[in-house]
Amino acid sequence: MSTFIIEGRHKLSGEVTVSGNKNAALKLIPACILTDQPVILHNIPNILDVRNTLLVLQDLGVEATDLGNGSWRIHAENIRKTELDAALATQIRASFVFSGPMLARTGHIELPLPGGDVIGGRPLDTHIAGLRKLGVNVNLGRDGLFRMNADPLQGGGYILQPEASVTATENTLMAAVLAPGETIIDNAASEPHVRDLCRFLVQMGAQIDGIGTNRLIVQGVERLNGTEFTIGADFMEVGSFIGVAAVTGSAIRIKNISPDDLHMIKLVYNRLGVDWIDEGKDIFVPAEQRMTISSALGTRVPEIKPHPWPGFPPDLMSIAVMIATQSAGSVLLHDWMYESRFFFVDRLIFMGARIVLCDPHRVIVQGPSPLFAAQGGVASPDIRAGMAMVLAALCAEGTTQIHNIQQIDRGYERIEEKLAALGARIHRVDE
Repeated sequence: MSTFIIEGRHKLSGEVTVSGNKNAALKLIPACILTDQPVILHNIPNILDVRNTLLVLQDLGVEATDLGNGSWRIHAENIRKTELDAALATQIRASFVFSGPMLARTGHIELPLPGGDVIGGRPLDTHIAGLRKLGVNVNLGRDGLFRMNADPLQGGGYILQPEASVTATENTLMAAVLAPGETIIDNAASEPHVRDLCRFLVQMGAQIDGIGTNRLIVQGVERLNGTEFTIGADFMEVGSFIGVAAVTGSAIRIKNISPDDLHMIKLVYNRLGVDWIDEGKDIFVPAEQRMTISSALGTRVPEIKPHPWPGFPPDLMSIAVMIATQSAGSVLLHDWMYESRFFFVDRLIFMGARIVLCDPHRVIVQGPSPLFAAQGGVASPDIRAGMAMVLAALCAEGTTQIHNIQQIDRGYERIEEKLAALGARIHRVDE
């Protein structure tokens, strides 16, 4: 167990380079199973969820070699077994997306219910429906293990997903690329990490049309080849560092990203009084921010909701709550997707924030509120709420301890080093 010790109320400055997209890495690593040839992946973040995903892969008999500087060589020439190690798989939500590539490669997989953040119900129905359309027989035993068989996989024809689920889209896609015939995935997710996976598969020889849209058309091929691929920057981490700049009143440059991935984030952050300047592959967040919440039409309290891409990402709702505590005005934040997303706000209230938890899905924030260090510290409940607590500590008066930071480590690489390089007073204490 480790703890962050953060001394707040210090101005930051400088530039930061964010890590590779966590959600892309967690899908491209299992996708390497789809070929028996070597694959080289670049810009893989060194975070806990990625390390656990690599351990699951290696436990199956796949060679995974660290080439340094975020590059990995993965060679799935031999698959030693078709059962995922339950102790490893239950540590990560992304373990379930091993089912698509494993079924395509071996025709069988046995795996437990996935783990991950406790932010509410995250049903697997859309995953299962997509796999069954591809000819997969799925059974969930009383022991909590899924047993899936496909003999053989076949093109699923038309698949209409009841929700634009990111992981269900990716899982179905990875199975479909080696399923003979045509598969059409309608209401597909189209987030940047989904597009990265599609481009990666195409480089391996897959035939996918409609990349970046909500309809993916897949023509199954007989085999895929090895390739070399670089994943994009993590736009969730970009959104987090924009929040760091906003709540500390600091000027920060975020380097080598894709500003096109930030359009809806910018629209929502603008509503909270935060803006930035696009400069090629960089963005610059000025220290002087409006930090005033824009009223809705007729002076109504504005509402912020997450939506599937290109809507506002649900993973940034916790950061938006934290920004709102430092902006003048009132705002309603409504996460209709996850009923436990906002259960961390009691920690912010303990630090002086004015927040009303209306129900499991909605909070009202009234700002600005001067924050102060929490006596005895606070715990990080999940990845994004943990990062929101880091933002709170950075702008709070006094020194805050944040416990349970392995949750933050699951999604952010060397976050304390990046913040310290900007001038933050933060250090890690291993217990």
